[in-house]
Amino acid sequence: MRRRQIVEAAAGLAVAQGYLPLPPERLARAVGVSKALVYGYFPDQHELFNAVLIHEFSALEAAGLEVASQATSLEAAALDCAELYFRHVCARGPVIHVVLRDVYMAGRVDAKVAAIRDRVARRLARRVRGELGLPPEEAVAALTLATTIPEDAGRLVWQGDLSPQGGLELCRRLTSAALAGLRPA
Repeated sequence: MRRRQIVEAAAGLAVAQGYLPLPPERLARAVGVSKALVYGYFPDQHELFNAVLIHEFSALEAAGLEVASQATSLEAAALDCAELYFRHVCARGPVIHVVLRDVYMAGRVDAKVAAIRDRVARRLARRVRGELGLPPEEAVAALTLATTIPEDAGRLVWQGDLSPQGGLELCRRLTSAALAGLRPA
């Protein structure tokens, strides 16, 4: 229970701060425990933020991301995955983005975490390559850029700058437009 509280507090604090690492005193204070207890569970913050990523990706998997990525068409898969990620960011903030994009975690993402992250991404990239005829590098780049659509729309909703319905509609329209723009003429 304490471990989960520490992970959830770290996620919230990382989003609020916008970068890593976190001051250990701040994290301990947010959970209401000693720094020693935090270090007992997580000897360093790389382990802590890998646990945060596992927590976040597990929530996405539980919401059906794996199934969504297997939809019958690329467009359906892209829209379903985008909506799931959008809803996740609306509810929890852009924690995955903060952790994965921070230089503090560069080269420190655990292989288990990378495998969770990459399983759906690879499936979608293969579909982009197959259905749109893009070379592998372009398929991965297109997928990476397309991921920013639900992430930023969700962040705007999470911050209160956009309504949930408006954010979802924008996310769906931009995701569809991105796919349409990649189709051969």
